[in-house]
Amino acid sequence: MAAFPSRDRVAHDEHWARILGDSSCVARAIVVPDGQVVGNIGSFDIEGQRHVGYWIGREHWGQGHASRALTEFVAEFPERPLYARVAEHNTASMRVLAKCGFVVVGEAQEAGDPVKEIVLRLS
Repeated sequence: MAAFPSRDRVAHDEHWARILGDSSCVARAIVVPDGQVVGNIGSFDIEGQRHVGYWIGREHWGQGHASRALTEFVAEFPERPLYARVAEHNTASMRVLAKCGFVVVGEAQEAGDPVKEIVLRLS
């Protein structure tokens, strides 16, 4: 949902090793009823704020998997407030977050990054 560049395999594996090795992070696979893994969802801290993020494989977009996964995830982890960042152009993820009760509270843009992110909060 946020603006992250693709990583090569080594960087990808290092990224996930850090996430899975950090006890403050929560990571879950998104599994559809036939048992296929279609993405991931998790929660992590950014500057003292608890965030949620997810990724769905492109071939599974538009099938309700993100909405279902986020609904289940926020019910399982009732810590509030919960934040999310979405690339400004990612209107589909904005709709998913809004359906789950997130509201826009600001914008963020890293220095030198051409992509603006929308910051949302679930209270």
